[in-house]
Amino acid sequence: MRAARYYGKEDIRIEQDVAEDTCGKGQVRISPAFVGICGTDLHEYLAGPTFAPVSPHPLTNSTIPTTLGHEFSGTITELHDSVTSLAVGQRVAVQPTLYCAAQTCHACAAGLENLCPKGGFVGLSGGGGGLSESVVVDVSAVHVLPEHIPLDIGALVEPLSVAWHAISVSGCTSTQGAKVFVLGGGPIGLAVVQCLRALGTELVILSEVSASRQRFGSEFGAHHVLDPTSCDVVARCRELSGGAGADVVFDCAGVPASLAAACQAVRARGTIVNVAIWEKEVGFQPNELVFREARYTAALGYKREDFEAVIKRLDDGSLKPEKMITSKIKLEDVVEKGIKALIKDKESHVKILVEM
Repeated sequence: MRAARYYGKEDIRIEQDVAEDTCGKGQVRISPAFVGICGTDLHEYLAGPTFAPVSPHPLTNSTIPTTLGHEFSGTITELHDSVTSLAVGQRVAVQPTLYCAAQTCHACAAGLENLCPKGGFVGLSGGGGGLSESVVVDVSAVHVLPEHIPLDIGALVEPLSVAWHAISVSGCTSTQGAKVFVLGGGPIGLAVVQCLRALGTELVILSEVSASRQRFGSEFGAHHVLDPTSCDVVARCRELSGGAGADVVFDCAGVPASLAAACQAVRARGTIVNVAIWEKEVGFQPNELVFREARYTAALGYKREDFEAVIKRLDDGSLKPEKMITSKIKLEDVVEKGIKALIKDKESHVKILVEM
């Protein structure tokens, strides 16, 4: 079968004769339909391998080259006899989390599959990926899509679930009265904005440098969009939130300036949630938190319940992420029109989907 294979830094190859995996006990074969290109894919291309294993992965036993693609939807084409809860032909979104599920694993035993120390992702860690003509996944990874949710929107469930999980981690059990500051208007920041609005958040402020992503932020429901190159975003956030500062700050940018802004913009006993993956160490002054008794926490990936919540919100229409899709490309163009386009032309793109 055809698949996009990752060999290392700046080395992704479209291969024609990649072997298909066997559909084993408790597994489902899916024909991918649409696959989103993620910031993690860009990091792997520019500076990896990071998530892609250079020694045998503890769960997949794979090493590079591996098949890419972890944000994807598709159609079930085969079921192992042991799988009775699904049917061939169903349209699905895939939760690509890999985890050991052992009771001896503290994270898995606590229901925190996203934090399994042996964990990884379909489409990064081996065991197949969405950028292929066929991929086999465990039944636990499969989420059936309601009939009226198209498959291209199904490919957005994964990044939206990252955002939904970050909001759940914030501890803000009721967002309706909350005043929230989102730093960074990339795909995940924009997804956080959309999920906050779907939850009825009272005030959503977005800080973003890119003019096009500022526009997207407004379209997706941010009440105020700030440009950190032309205004003091901390002072403006405090002003807009009545002087106290934001109840919750989501750092989706992951740069020193965003960390500093988050610590200064949060209210007394407010919460900062780090959503970004950082490339480098950063200087940090803990007193910014101490003097506010603020809480700094982090969110990683998602859990099954986050996927379920996002699909429910897509189903009832409170999440409408169609405008996130700024381009659809073919598999053979994944590097030039996908990865490189996102690296070189961030002004034009939010989410590029590969149409399989």
